Order: sequence, then structure tokens, then C-alpha cells
Amino acid sequence: MTGQKPIRGVPEPGTSLEDLQSLAEQSQRVVLAFWERQAKEAKTGGFSVIDGEGMAKAFQEFSQSLWSDPARLLEQQIQLWQANVDLARSFHVRAMVAGDGGGAASKKSDRRFKDNAWEENLVFNYLKQAYLVSSDWVNMLVKDTKTTPEAKDQVAFFTRQFLSAMAPSNFALTNPMVLEEVKKTGGKNLVDGFKNLLTDLEKGRGELKISMTNEAAFAVGDNVAVTPGKVIFQNDLMQLIQYAPATESVFKRPLLVVPPWINKFYVLDLQPRNSLVKWIVDQGYTLFVISWVNPREDLADKSFADYMKEGPLAALGAIEKAIGEREVNVLGFCIGGILTTATLAYLAAVGDDRIKSASLMATMVDLKDVGEVSVFVNDAQLRRIKGHVAQKGYLEGKHMADMFSMMRENDLIWSFVVNNYLLGKDPMPFDLLYWNSDSTRLPAEMLVYYIENFYLKNLLMLPGGIELAGVPLDLAKIKTPIYSVATRDDHIAPWVSCYPLTQATGGPVRFVLGGSGHIAGIVNPPASGKYGFWTNEKTPADPEAWLSDAKAHEGSWWTDWGRWLARKSGAKVGPRTPGTGGLKAIEDAPGTYVKVRNAN
Repeated sequence: MTGQKPIRGVPEPGTSLEDLQSLAEQSQRVVLAFWERQAKEAKTGGFSVIDGEGMAKAFQEFSQSLWSDPARLLEQQIQLWQANVDLARSFHVRAMVAGDGGGAASKKSDRRFKDNAWEENLVFNYLKQAYLVSSDWVNMLVKDTKTTPEAKDQVAFFTRQFLSAMAPSNFALTNPMVLEEVKKTGGKNLVDGFKNLLTDLEKGRGELKISMTNEAAFAVGDNVAVTPGKVIFQNDLMQLIQYAPATESVFKRPLLVVPPWINKFYVLDLQPRNSLVKWIVDQGYTLFVISWVNPREDLADKSFADYMKEGPLAALGAIEKAIGEREVNVLGFCIGGILTTATLAYLAAVGDDRIKSASLMATMVDLKDVGEVSVFVNDAQLRRIKGHVAQKGYLEGKHMADMFSMMRENDLIWSFVVNNYLLGKDPMPFDLLYWNSDSTRLPAEMLVYYIENFYLKNLLMLPGGIELAGVPLDLAKIKTPIYSVATRDDHIAPWVSCYPLTQATGGPVRFVLGGSGHIAGIVNPPASGKYGFWTNEKTPADPEAWLSDAKAHEGSWWTDWGRWLARKSGAKVGPRTPGTGGLKAIEDAPGTYVKVRNAN
């Protein structure tokens, strides 16, 4: 039928056949990779970050409680029926007189419904409103049902996962942006989306590993983590980087940064415009940063005490050899801050006063309330983790990444499902998401000890509860001045769990609360002018009392911290060039440890 025009909305046959042949071959590779993974995990013991047994028990308890009061359940069902009747009535009126539809309103920050059609088109607006009404009702049902706190947290979290998955924005036929793209491309976006899906399945060797950014656009040391410096010391667990001076004089007392080892340090040195590392150097500090190793099974026996001895304690000795300075200021972030706090208590117990000030970013000390992390960390899950890491020697980095993604599922899962698989677009280059995908493994001995003693038993707050290298720790013995900053919307380290440090130590603590979350609120350069922060010179026992009397400030907490740190850093001296002192340079920053990426 030569000359026949292609049917509107269908790709031309030549292009379609070529795409289908490629997709068929790719699908075959994915299926083979999936079964290879299944066979391998059958031998080594598979592991999931979700405790399926615990989740089932929580929902069983929820169901029993729900059906134990049928009158209450009937009342709640009537409420849902009435809400939907009201919604239908309001949309009938709108259709007749072109008025506004009623129902639940989505927040302006809900990016799932950012397209104008969700408001302007009657059908799509009704889909959105009906979804929000139902979601609100389900969440209310979970909240009002009487169960144990642990079961309620589990049910609320996994119910939210289901509701997020069922949003009309996640389906091709109920997303106006997707339908518009189908019309524009003749359906090629769906073909491209399927290709992206297969590519992500191939990348995960049969397991879906959603691409969040164009990873090929970045390389550590080339266009991220580019602040100049040298590695001047290394051991099994870390490389120590000394950064090149950027000022004609520097503070006499150097600063050591202890980052977390559940991910890589260069979140603090992504790009020059948002690099805390560069900002610190530009303020006139001799800066040292620990770059943790990405461990494999040969480091399975490394303990939390080893991380202290081979981390900050080894760094203190190396700094003294490198530049001749015994006294040091320390900055710890997240679990690196917990290690810093434990190290301060250890040094106080043994009479070592080398650390003259400590700054802590998003650092929990009282872990009785860890927020949504508690859904993934419990006694049953610890038993499963013990069994898994006993075989592997470590916990794979993907499990931590999965956990953090589920805690922000709409931003870190479903937005990419829509973009990559429904719209058929490639993810944009984004340095923070590149770092987020660069996960690290966790050695068996350290991980099990940390979960059991810090998370589940909360022993850091108990005098003598934690013992490192044979020394019992007591936070009350810490006299070191501390600057502690938390962020108001942190879902990983809730600020109310960071605040108890103000009551726990025996020295002065300045507590500051930043805006935004765990990363954005910490990596918040002054030039951005974002988020703001709160200060209060008093530190009452109740964190909410602290906040109610706190003073709000515009801009970044970095400037407040900078003034505090300058007063702890001594006089100005000549700049120190890495590798010219008592320790020679091993290699250029950021070193080789940080460049080891996990196999998929």
C-alpha cells in the first residue's frame, strides 16, 4: 500500500521495527540477568531493606484493631462516602456553570500535580481531587486506629508508599503531561521509556535501579570534588586530605572534618559554588578531611572502635606530624558527628585535650526517636542483617540507598518513574543526585554494633553504656565547646534528637537550627540566600521551648558558625602547603579511596 499515510499517533513502521528489535534483544538480556541474580542470591542469601514479616504483623495488628470497633469503622466509611458525594456535587456544579471544583487541595509544593491541566482540565482535576480525598481518608484511618506505636509507624509508612504509588500522575492514561507527550511524539516517548526501563534493569542486573541523573556527566576529581589538595596519610579505613591554602595567612589551629561513612565525603565538595570545603579554605583555615574507604569483605571485622582509632585519632597524629600542630578543631557530620561525639568522650576519659572545639552537623545523640528510620531498624531486622553480613562481610550500599529513597518516595522514586519511563526522557545531570547514587558498603562488625548499641539500645546517652577500646564513655565528661547545627525538616536525623546534646555534655553548647533538610539545609552556602536559621542563647531542656523563644535569621548558618569557629582558632600564621611539612604528599585530592564505586 505504497503512499499510505501513517496512522496518527503511531510511530512510522521503519523506526518502530528497529526499536522493537533492539528492545527485544535488551529484554532477553534483562531476563537472563534476573535469573542469574536469583540463582546467586539463592546461594548467598538474599536481603531486603524491608522486613516483610514485621510489616505483615503490623498490618495484622492494624486490621484486628480496625475490625474490633465496627461502629467506628462504619462511621469512617460514611465520612469517605460523604466526602466523595460532596466532591462529585461540586464538580457537577463546575461543569454546569464553569465554577471551581471543590475537594482536597494539593499543596503548591506537591510537584506531582505541577502541570496546569491538573487545575484547568475538569477530568484531570477530578482525578487529582478524588485521589487526594481518598488518600487523606486512608491516612486518617491509620492515624485514628489504636495500635502499638511500632505497628502504627510501620502501617503509616507502608500505606504511604502504596498511596504514593497509586497517584494518577504515575500512570500514562491519567497523567496529562504523558498524554500530551504521546500526542506530540506519536507514542515514541513510551518506546523510549520502555528502553530506559530495560536499561535500568540491565544496570541492576535484573533488579530495577532507577537512574536519577546522567552519571556519565560527572567524574570524581574532574568536575566534582575539585578543591585542590593532597592526600598526606592513609590506612585501611581512610585517606587524610590536606587542602591547599587559598589565603595569604591562615588560622593557627587547623580544622579536621569527620564525614559519614554511609556515603562519600564529597557531598561537602560538589561544585565550587556550593562546596563547604572550598568555603572553609577561603575563610583562612588549614583544612583536613577524612575520606573513608569503601570496604569489602576483607574489612568485615573492623569495629566502631576501629573507626575511631583509624579515623579521627589517627588523623590527629597525622596532622601533628604534617604541620606541627597538636591542638585541632573538629567538624563531624551525621554518623561522623556521632563518632566525633564518642571520640570526645573517649578523649575526656583518658585525659587527652587535643580537640579544642567540636562542630556537629545533623548529629543525633539521643536515638530514642529516629523518625522513619525506625521502620527499617528494629530487633527483627537486626537479626536478618546479622545473618546477611555474616555471609557477605558487609552490607551492600544499595540497601541504604533504597531506604533513603523510600523515605522520600515521590521525589526519589516516582518523579523519575514518570520522567524516565512515561515521558521517555533521560534524567538531567545533577551533582547531588550523582553523589546520592555513589553509595558505600558498611563492614559487618561496625554495622551490627552500631545498630544494636546506638540505635536500638540508645546507649550513648547512658554513662558507661558504650565502651570503645576498653574505655567507657560518659558524655557529661566532655568539656569541649560544641557548635551543634540541625535542620528543621531532616528526615534522617530529626532535630529534636540532635538537641539533647545541649543537656548531655559538661561544656558549653551553641545549638543552631537551619531550614530545609538533611543535605540541603547543611550544604547551604551564604550566596544562595536560602532557608534561614534560628538561634537561642538559652538551652532549656525542651527543644520546642528552645524553638518558641528562638530568633530567626535570613541566609545561611555557615556565617554564624564561621564567627564562632574563628574565635576558637587562634592567631593567623603563614599558609601551609600540603606535602611540604612532616608528611609527604601521596597523591592529589580527592584521592583514590573515594573513587571506588560499587558494582551494580
